[in-house]
Amino acid sequence: MDLLVSSVIFVLHAVTVDCSPGSLLDVVVDRYDIPRVCPREVQTGDFIRYHFNGTFHTDGKKFDSSHDRGKAFISQVGLGRLITGMDRGLQGMCVNEHRRVTIPPHLAYGSIGTGGVIPPDAVLVYDVLLLDIWNEEDKVQIRMLSKPASCNRSSVASDFVRYHYNGTLLSGEAFDSSYSRNATYDTYLGHGDLIKGMDEGLLGMCVGERRVIIVPPFLAYGENGYGTQVPPQATLVFEVLMIDMFNPKDDLIVEMKKVPKGCARRTVTGDYIRYHYNGTFQDGTAFDSSYQRNSTYNTYIGMGYVIKGMDKALQGLCIGEKRRITIPPHLAYGEEGVGDLIPGSAVLVFDIHVIDFHNPKDPVKITVSHKPQECSATSEADDLIQYHYNCSLMDGTLLYSSNNSPSTTTLGANMVISGLEEGLSGMCVGERRKVVVPPHWGHGESGAGGVPRSAVLFFELELVELQKGVPEGFMFVWLGDGPDPLFPAMDLNGDKEVPLEEFSAFIMLQVKEGKGRLRPGFNNDSIIEDMFNNQDSNKDGKIVKEELELPDKEPEEVRRDEL
Repeated sequence: MDLLVSSVIFVLHAVTVDCSPGSLLDVVVDRYDIPRVCPREVQTGDFIRYHFNGTFHTDGKKFDSSHDRGKAFISQVGLGRLITGMDRGLQGMCVNEHRRVTIPPHLAYGSIGTGGVIPPDAVLVYDVLLLDIWNEEDKVQIRMLSKPASCNRSSVASDFVRYHYNGTLLSGEAFDSSYSRNATYDTYLGHGDLIKGMDEGLLGMCVGERRVIIVPPFLAYGENGYGTQVPPQATLVFEVLMIDMFNPKDDLIVEMKKVPKGCARRTVTGDYIRYHYNGTFQDGTAFDSSYQRNSTYNTYIGMGYVIKGMDKALQGLCIGEKRRITIPPHLAYGEEGVGDLIPGSAVLVFDIHVIDFHNPKDPVKITVSHKPQECSATSEADDLIQYHYNCSLMDGTLLYSSNNSPSTTTLGANMVISGLEEGLSGMCVGERRKVVVPPHWGHGESGAGGVPRSAVLFFELELVELQKGVPEGFMFVWLGDGPDPLFPAMDLNGDKEVPLEEFSAFIMLQVKEGKGRLRPGFNNDSIIEDMFNNQDSNKDGKIVKEELELPDKEPEEVRRDEL
């Protein structure tokens, strides 16, 4: 019951003795349940919201109850809007405190009573629970709970923020929580989309900061409240965690973490890049990682295959470089996000490490690191060579190595990838090279064995042995013009016939004198025996002059193992 009675200034007494009703001279206050923490006590001029049960002292009969009405009572204290005894009995009260206030008649409704509800000279007992307290001079209160060690930016008006919160009344009763919806609250600051107190309380926050924001009713939902969740004239308490923020004018932010020395080339539009990354939100929550898949992310640069911010951030990178890239949502996935993976309007942070890149037009790059002063012959197609090598990725990861046992191959026989063939051509024995092989000269988009897809390969090569070769399909070639006539030169003992032993001695003499060459990599005796058998057309174990005179129109492939 809210009746004007008086505005007497008083001193509150907590009386613990039992007095008869007729002897009460002042209000008796029994603070039977006091909260451990009481940051604020009711003072004259404060507004309060409270529940009460009102009973008569004589028989305990209830005459009024806010609980029964289902609506807390709201009034101002100490300015005569309540009966004098209530004005006095509520002074110094804490939110969530229970107290029993016993009021003598002269501080209540006196000898007249009221409205047939309160009889004359009634001693009244109010059992009160204080729910809220505020003053017209109150401002938004902010208590910081935690703040990151580093804060590169704090929120300002016009920023778009994403935050989690728990909302309670001043009594601690929860009315809302973003956590229960498993979704942040997303809004612009300073655009009037929030209650005034929240608009103010969110200013100056860092990503990852936690704070408590206490908003008085007149900066919240005021006299109307908000549906069934927030009662009228309710002070609101928000515990807030700032998840991320951005401004619509933001560009991407690039932070250099590691730039290798001697960067001869940087990425440009059209390059194909392989990189590792960790993707997080601004609060550090991870949403994706190429490392977890043990596979680089591979894409073309500047061709729209990745989000706009990443396409821009991948420009101007060196192999081995590490960057942190912060991408605002309008350069990422925008208001829609990506399913359950990336929320709408999320700022994305990528820590990237460039493994390699190339351009589809790149040739094989050859750098000679050592060349001997004397070089009588260089490697070419059909030569049999032995070489040492180390094969690694551009980040230094070793894939293969010849170690102490040189590798052997015949150039031009498609026994190695085309880029390595290119790198091994034109070498002198003892020469060392560094060769960069782009994937279209290597193992391509599919990779091979331990070679990742679209990987640029780096070879360190040393040629250790070179045996000059013969054209494909031939086992012996003359290095210049052969003897003319041939048979007398072959018939070493002049007996008009050449057995295998004499034929073998003739061929080896030509090789020794540098007049002819056998195919390297094969057994010489086997090659010579095949050549002899091809010339011995009647298979009598010897070659005569007539067997050397082949028909003019005999196919070339038949003659390749013959003289």
